[in-house]
Amino acid sequence: MIPFLRREFHGAFGVRLVADTYGNPSAPPVLLLHGGGQTRHAWRGTAKVLAEAGFYAITLDLRGHGESGWCESGNYELENFAEDIRAIAAELPSAPALVGASLGGLAALVCQCEYHLASAVVLVDITPRVDPEGVQRIVGFMKAFPEGFASIEDAADVVAAYLPHRPRPSDTSGLAKNLRLGDDGRWRWHWDPRVLSEKPRASRPDYPESINAAARSLDVPTLLVRGRMSEVVSDEGVREFLEMVPHAEFVDVEGAAHMVAGDKNDAFGRAVVDFLQRHCGIGAAAAGLR
Repeated sequence: MIPFLRREFHGAFGVRLVADTYGNPSAPPVLLLHGGGQTRHAWRGTAKVLAEAGFYAITLDLRGHGESGWCESGNYELENFAEDIRAIAAELPSAPALVGASLGGLAALVCQCEYHLASAVVLVDITPRVDPEGVQRIVGFMKAFPEGFASIEDAADVVAAYLPHRPRPSDTSGLAKNLRLGDDGRWRWHWDPRVLSEKPRASRPDYPESINAAARSLDVPTLLVRGRMSEVVSDEGVREFLEMVPHAEFVDVEGAAHMVAGDKNDAFGRAVVDFLQRHCGIGAAAAGLR
């Protein structure tokens, strides 16, 4: 069994960031960045696989999520998440690989474009082109229950209805980590509702070109992992990304939707470990590929 240690970082403007770390701190670091509305616990299985493979895995609660601090100003722009990543990287002994899902992937893209601090980038079911209907379905689910849930079991029923391809777990302790108990006795998602209060990024006039430019600027080993059942990343989105980043590798995970690691963690873990071992592991470093 791979143990983990809780660690705190200070992000941009002093926001407290909470993470779990797995493996030897002197090993090549991998920073895992979850999607909007998730927490660091979404990466637990992947982090264990990475640690077993010889990496130092850091699963982070993004600002406004989980145990990390909420931004007093309610500012949750991609640039702020990117600055948080920069602050964490400055505390690590070597350049981290960035593994980002959805929101975390976009933050990783912006961070690498601005600061060029990563040894590699893995984007999980996110590309500059996204399916608007798929995104709206996800946002709609995130906004659907402002009143919360009477119990964790009620929340589990809602998630099961939203993700019919995934068996409903009999043990809801994992889901409990994504919820917080309010003073009114109701359970709510463990993230700041203001994360969704901004105008959707993809609808802003400057969004397409700015995120395309970030993708084109990638000059480190890059992997795109898509869930083959994704409601967010289409075949066209994959094709365009691979044209913008011709050195990128691509893995399509069968039986997975947008939350690839949660749907098919074994296949996802194998793909990421294989990629990072070739580009960021001890052997790659010795060959001068880092």
